[in-house]
Amino acid sequence: MSESWPAPAKLNLFLHIIGRRADGYHLLQTVFQFLDYGDSLAFESRPGGQVSRAEGPRDLPEADDLCVRAARLLLQETGLREGVRLRLRKRLPMGGGLGGGSSDAATVLVALNALWRAGLTTDDLAQLGLRLGADVPVFVHGFAAWAEGVGERLTPLPDLPVPWYAVVRPTVAIATAELFADPKLTRDCVPLTIRDFLSGAGGNVFEPVARARYPAVAQVLDALSAYAPARLTGTGACVFAAFADEASARDALRALPGEWSGFVARGCNTSPLQDRLRRMSVDEGAA
Repeated sequence: MSESWPAPAKLNLFLHIIGRRADGYHLLQTVFQFLDYGDSLAFESRPGGQVSRAEGPRDLPEADDLCVRAARLLLQETGLREGVRLRLRKRLPMGGGLGGGSSDAATVLVALNALWRAGLTTDDLAQLGLRLGADVPVFVHGFAAWAEGVGERLTPLPDLPVPWYAVVRPTVAIATAELFADPKLTRDCVPLTIRDFLSGAGGNVFEPVARARYPAVAQVLDALSAYAPARLTGTGACVFAAFADEASARDALRALPGEWSGFVARGCNTSPLQDRLRRMSVDEGAA
């Protein structure tokens, strides 16, 4: 069994839609930042070609699990005859807008590429990840980024502030497809520049729609905004607010009604997954 590998959460610090492609996919602008909080994965070697899941979401069939699909895709693309048994320990809520499934898939690709010595580059892995989901490449690359296209065109933002975040999940599950289909969703935002964002421009176009459709989301946004400006991440349902220090973030979280679950985490401009990969390289070099 390998040591555990992190699959960190992400936040969308803003999220705009600026148009649609001919195939119907929405063209986005967003900024991704990682958190030092997330899921974790461990890998147990198995006989050649076998991929199975020993631990993971109970209500998700193994064949639909992005972790299993990522491992099988890596085997298919490399022609390796390795096998693996996956143990996924979930902390991130499914459908929370924190990128849990995409992050899990990216960790499988990055970790197994290293453990199996498959030799794929980061760009190779990102291209494989894009076949699993639009957010997977940002987790593979592992740097805070300005993202465009469907989320796959990335520009590093290494100097973003790294505040402490209070992240709260309302007692509701948001159907992403419903938000994208809502006629009131703004799909024609004027494109921003990175400088615009760094000067304070940008919001989340899904927030007004989520507020209208899900009163619980509106309640959390309003309650958390009493302590710091709150925003929906991705298509939700999680809501976050930034604080200068950990104590202030924890105080705000404790002050919210007890039926809302949440956590406090530090922002990261380099993914904990990349930190884990570097430690492996250092350890092997010292051996």
